Amino acid sequence: MVVKRTAHAGYTVPGLSLQNGHKVAELLQSRLHALNDLQLTLKHAHWNVVGRDFISVHEMLDPQIDLVRAMVDATAERIATLGVSPNGLPGALVATRSWDDYSIGRAHTSAHLGALDVVYTGFLKSHRKTLAEVGPLDAITEDMIISQCAQLELFQWFMRAHLEDDAGDLATAGSKTERSAANKVKE
Repeated sequence: MVVKRTAHAGYTVPGLSLQNGHKVAELLQSRLHALNDLQLTLKHAHWNVVGRDFISVHEMLDPQIDLVRAMVDATAERIATLGVSPNGLPGALVATRSWDDYSIGRAHTSAHLGALDVVYTGFLKSHRKTLAEVGPLDAITEDMIISQCAQLELFQWFMRAHLEDDAGDLATAGSKTERSAANKVKE
């Protein structure tokens, strides 16, 4: 018996054309890579935070990691449901991503929170861009991405609450990179 290997099935979900189903799956593949990267980045920060607020930040990250891991699974399963083979391999992630690895190692909690705020901002901007592309094609996938954005925006707010002053200004305002955000935060 010869095994045929293909990344695409000859079907998609009812109500979508094969072309649109596979297009949505293609858009989701980049989000799958971004979500996998995000959960690894959050776990890295979880292991590398130090300082006075260590335990609160360390424990605040665990539920975020768990939820992002669930988002990874839901996204991969949606890709498969659409008739395309999801690729969660690290080599594919690295080969196709448009961002660099998280640049902060062992650092104070405020440095990680500042850097992660930049990570969340970049992630959410790209997630919303995909949302705008998926919306006209598939309401079910659109709903999934909307839910993910809402949950991740809440987590970003948790982080920003640590970086905000009484006037509502972020200590990392205007930072474009993780490193610049981490360096801006003064404890």
